[in-house]
Formats: sequence, structure tokens, C-alpha cells
Amino acid sequence: MKNFISSKMGFFTVAAVLIWIKSYVVYLTEFNLDVQNTLQHFLLLINPISSTLVFLGIALFAKGRRVGGFIIIIHSFMSLLLYANVVFYRFNTDFITLPVLTQTGNFGSLGSSIANLMQWTDLFYALDIIILILLFRSSRQIWSSERMKLKRPAIIIATGLVVFSINLALAEADRPQLLKRTFDRNYIVKYLGAYNFTIYDAIQNVKSSTERVLADSNDITEVQNYTNNKYAEPNEELFGIAEGKNVIKIHLESFHSFLINMEVNGEEVTPFINSLVNDEKEDYTYFENFFHQTEQGKTADAELIMDNSLYGLPQGSAFVTKGKNTYQALPAILGQEQGYKSSVLHGDSKSFWNRDEIYKELGVDYFFDEAFYDMSEEQVIGYGLKDKPFFKESMPIIEAMEEPFYAHFMTLTHHHPYLIDEEDATIDPTDTNDGSVDRYFQTARYLDESLEQFVNDLKEAGLYDDSIIMIYGDHYGISENHTRALSEIFGEEMTPYKYAELQRVPFILKVPGLDGKGTVSEYAGQVDAMPTLLHLLGIDAKDYVLFGTDLFSEEHDDLVPFRNGDFFTEDYAMVKGIFYDNHTGEEIEPTEELEALKEKVEHELAMSDKVLQGDLLRFYSPTDDWKPVDTNDYFYDINQFTVPDELKDKWLGTDTEEDTDIETTENKNSDEDEE
Repeated sequence: MKNFISSKMGFFTVAAVLIWIKSYVVYLTEFNLDVQNTLQHFLLLINPISSTLVFLGIALFAKGRRVGGFIIIIHSFMSLLLYANVVFYRFNTDFITLPVLTQTGNFGSLGSSIANLMQWTDLFYALDIIILILLFRSSRQIWSSERMKLKRPAIIIATGLVVFSINLALAEADRPQLLKRTFDRNYIVKYLGAYNFTIYDAIQNVKSSTERVLADSNDITEVQNYTNNKYAEPNEELFGIAEGKNVIKIHLESFHSFLINMEVNGEEVTPFINSLVNDEKEDYTYFENFFHQTEQGKTADAELIMDNSLYGLPQGSAFVTKGKNTYQALPAILGQEQGYKSSVLHGDSKSFWNRDEIYKELGVDYFFDEAFYDMSEEQVIGYGLKDKPFFKESMPIIEAMEEPFYAHFMTLTHHHPYLIDEEDATIDPTDTNDGSVDRYFQTARYLDESLEQFVNDLKEAGLYDDSIIMIYGDHYGISENHTRALSEIFGEEMTPYKYAELQRVPFILKVPGLDGKGTVSEYAGQVDAMPTLLHLLGIDAKDYVLFGTDLFSEEHDDLVPFRNGDFFTEDYAMVKGIFYDNHTGEEIEPTEELEALKEKVEHELAMSDKVLQGDLLRFYSPTDDWKPVDTNDYFYDINQFTVPDELKDKWLGTDTEEDTDIETTENKNSDEDEE
């Protein structure tokens, strides 16, 4: 036995067994794969075998002692991929895809979040690599310098392929059309394994990259017919009620709706937002059954959905992977239809999520990133600028903007891992022994206080009454990996259905000229925001390719698809392939009506994917006067916009050297034309 372990084949066997065992342990302890029967558990046990035999088998083609070196390199790469998925899954409850790996520009800003997700026990995941290195050093001297007969590694690789075929056949028996209906990556990993998922994901991305090349103008016709049939006629009384009014969109980072009207330790978590929702005099309309529809792109997905009424991609972020696509986004539409100037304000690096490029494609006139703010150490925590100084320092910018304007404010402090300085915490944490969950309520209170400050400043600036105020949550803040703590917070078991219910995020509107409707129970999602806003401003959404419908329309579609293929309606839900009665929360058997809803969701997601993957909007002109966005018309740097010194003094009390006039992109371009 000792002689076998010291041989090349013995070393290969040890490496294969170690990565197999480690993968299986990770599946059981780190991933929530929802194993429901004996066959699924068997597949979980065997699915690392095929990729292990194929990948490590390749190393056996090497000559002499190089075999050991290649085995260690391949084994280490597989281990690194597995561990990267472990860390990624701890927050995202999802697996890394190739588009996510292309977002390396984001990694620098993720330091605190990643560090918070790593644990000292993770050192266990490096133990097998250490064992292999020690074994290689002690046995390589007795290895033959000759190349192994090619027949042996060929048989090993062929065996791996046979094992995969058996694995896939058994998986298809338990989950028909597994590789055709793959909205949920958990299914692929559960049935085929993390390594085979990576191969599958690579194939899917190659396929997606060819879709743009093969797409033509006929493809957009099918999509257009679908969105035209879904279109909801506007409410006649409300159409154009806010025409010409400013639009102020406030992005609440990682904000679940359950925070509203919630008490922790006897205190309201969000007293100010509660007042907007509950006080009729405030004239807000709150949609209590509004769901986020994001996937791996998280915040970037929310931006894409809210400004385009398209769904994000099933893998990665469209902001990054489809950053050069043609879009017909809300900023461009408002600019061309009604002369709005648009801006995004965000106290972070402008390259994060590729924003400095994608915003040009969306037609955003100004992008105010960290260069426009005081990013000194005491004002920054976690991902970037704290929310209170962010809103305060944004006031001179927004007051200097030409009206009507569309301004999108993006908060940051209420973001995983929910760090907060002691002087900023005005509510005690909860006591679940889960740091992220316990601090979550403290940073939510801080965000609530920041929002109150901002609203008061808008009133002082005379901008509040003459503006549409849109307040929305972007995505979940507490992932499914924290169900124990959530169960403790809510006093009930956090089942998959209960957790899906928590995917509600706020959507709160104040519209000049419209009496607030209080709390509205209409079921809706982020794709519905854009058509709703267009109709309030007097722009017919029917001209555009939009997957949402007007929330104030009697024809509004209350089917809310999730990006993974799940859905909610007022009466029914589907979560992880199981149907539920929303009135009782009980599981129900499939019916023709429910299966039809499921097929509609899958079809709608596929239609949206066609638009993004094929860049289909390049073939479509919504109106006779529409002009495709020219990215050369936009630039984002410190010179894009100049704020008068008197406004800086008014809001910040800063001393400035000289007064300057506002200088806009439009003025600069016209000067260049004259030259």
C-alpha cells in the first residue's frame, strides 16, 4: 500500500480522493442545495468524480516528475475555485459565473465585505494541498523519468466522461430538461457539481457571445409583439399629471420592506420612513407588495431594471458584460422627449460596476462620483461615503442643476457587512450572534436618519414640492445563509417560501398634483417602475420595449417574475419549483393555471434575455424622432459640471477662491463646435 501511494498513480489517486472528499464536505456544510431524496444525495456524492478524473487525468500525460507538479497545480486550481464559491455563496447564496469573474474592477471596493465572509476554519480547505506537497516531496525521487503509457490517462479521462454521462442521465431522470431550464444555478451544482457547472457556464457564455453576431432585425419583432400585448393603458386621470416636474430617485441600499414599521429593542427601526408611509398628510403612495428582481448583478441589476424595464442577466451583470449594448433608457427618453437633464450621484469609484461607461449608453448627462465629494477617512466606511455627508454634499449640486432634472441618488452605508461607527449608531443591535444581521438594523436606522435630513434639505431648497420623489430598495440585504438569525428575529421558521416573501423592497412615490394613496396592496416588481413614471410624466410607454406595466393602470399585470424563474402573484407563488397559496402559505398541487404562469415567466425572461444577448434595440426605433444615444456626447470628470461657490457656502460652509458659472457638457460641446 505504501509503495502504491508513493507511485505516480498512487499520488494521482490520493489527489483525486482528497478533492472529491473536500468537494462533498463543502456541498454538505457550505451550500444550501435543498437535497430532497436519496437519488439527489447520491448525485451530490458522485458528481465531483467526473470532473476530478478528467482534470487530474490530463496531468498524467506529462513526462516524469512533472506529473506531480501538474497534479498539484490542477488540484490547487480546483480547490481555489471551490473556495471562491464558498466565500461568494456566503453572502450571495449563489455561485460564481464567468461574467462575475470579469468584474475584477469591483474587487478593490469589496475588501471589507470579503474579509467579513472569511473564517479561520477555512484553513481546513488548504489542508489537502499541504498533504499533496509533502507527499510529492517525499516520493518524487523514486518516480520514473519516463512518460506514462498514453493508454492509462486516456482510460482515466474516458472513465470520467462515462461517469458524467451516467450522472447526467440520473439527473435528467429526477429533473427533466435540467440543462434547458436553468434559471436556478443551485440545481446545476446539486445535480452535476461545482466544477461541471463552471464548464456549463463557460459553454453558455460562448453561446451568448455568438447571439449578438447572429441576431437580426427580425428578432426584435417577436419581442416587440410580446411587450405590446402586455402593455397596460395609462390611467386617464393620472397620465401627464407630473409633466415637467423634477424626478428625484432615492436608492435605498440592501433595504428589505420588513424594516418599515418594525421595532427592535422597543424602538422603531425606520421612524422617518414610517411617517411617510403612515401619515396621509405626507401624500405618499407605498406599494407594500413590491419585489426586487435582481440576480448576480445586485445593485447594478436594480439600476438596469428600474431605468430600462428589462430583466438582468441570469449570470453576471449586464452593466459589465453588455456595457456596449444599445439602450433606450429612462434618462435618454426624458432628455429627448421632454428636455430633462439627468444625473447619477454616488459616493464611490466611478468605474465600479462599469458605471462610467454604461451610463453613457443610458444617456446619463452627469455622473457625480467620489471625485465630487469629501472622501476623508472620517466620512468613509465600508464601500464609500457615508449617507449623511453624501446627501449633504449633494445639495449644492442638485440645486445648481437646470430644471427639469432627473437625479438618481445612490446610498451606500446600509450595505453588507453593515459597518457603522459608534457615533453614528442610534439604535442597539439585535442579539442573534450573527454580526451581519445584528448590525443590519443599526445601519438601516442610519439610512432612515440620512433620508430625513435629505428630505428636509430638499424642502429648504424649494425642490421638494415640485418634484416626483421615488424611494426604492434595490435588492435583499440579508441572504438565505442567515436563516437561523432571521428565524430568531421573526419568531418562526424561515422556510424557502418565507424567505421569498422577504424579497419585498420599498417602492414609495410622492407625485405633485396627486393625493397620496397610502399603502397599496398591488403586486409589482422593479420592471414596473419605468412605465409608471413615463405615464405620470405624459410619455406613452407603448412606444418602447418594456417588460413592466403601469402600476396605476387598471390593466396592470400583477405577475412578478423573479430572475431565477420563481414568481409571485396576489394569489399564488412558485418558490424552488413548488407552488403555494399566498393566502394560506400552504403548498398546493400544480394546476393548468399555475403551469401556464410558470411558462409565461420563463417566456418573459427569455424574451428579455434575447434583447440583451442579441443587442436587439440597435434594430429598433421607438419613434420617428428617436436618435440613438451617442456616447461621444458624454464625459464624466471633475470638469463636467461646476457648482457656484455661493451654493457650496450655503450648504457646506466652505471657502472657495472665486465664483464660477455652471459649465455643462452641452456648453462645452457647443464651444468646440464653434472652434
